Amino acid sequence: MPTKTTTPAPPPAAVAADAHWAAKREKLANRIRPTVSLTICDDLDLRVALDTARSNLRRIKAAAEDRQDDATGPEAVALAEEDLAAAQAAFDEAAIVLRFRALPRLEFEALKKAHPATEEQAEDGHDLNVESLGPELVAKSSVDGMTVDDAREFLDTWSPGEATALFNAAWNIQEAARMDLGKG
Repeated sequence: MPTKTTTPAPPPAAVAADAHWAAKREKLANRIRPTVSLTICDDLDLRVALDTARSNLRRIKAAAEDRQDDATGPEAVALAEEDLAAAQAAFDEAAIVLRFRALPRLEFEALKKAHPATEEQAEDGHDLNVESLGPELVAKSSVDGMTVDDAREFLDTWSPGEATALFNAAWNIQEAARMDLGKG
């Protein structure tokens, strides 16, 4: 279930300066923290078929645009779209999707403080003990209810690239920003 931020009373000066502050504030208070998905599919044939179907659709659409006077173009595009839909459905059926949500900032900071670098890690220039932090971060940011024990097992037994992808999904969502700083 998405977690919302807490809502303190709006400052009267801000309300007076901006008549729309209450509406803006309501939107800000109801924002849901960023979420990311990590999709795992062990079936190489399904991944190749999906990539091929995507590539074929792009190629066929480009050819149809180049030959707009050819009546077979729309039919070829429709067939390629059907192939892509079938490949996507097969992929989705086999895939495992893990979802991670950003933690509240103070909770993330406390988690990092609870896992300081060992002396050896600090000598190597690290601030954190990623080995002890990883399982807790993955579990706490998991939307799917992954436990610390599950996260530790996956991080310890998966290939280095897959374990890194799992950790990075949980870590990188903490750094996600969905805003732009524009000119006033």
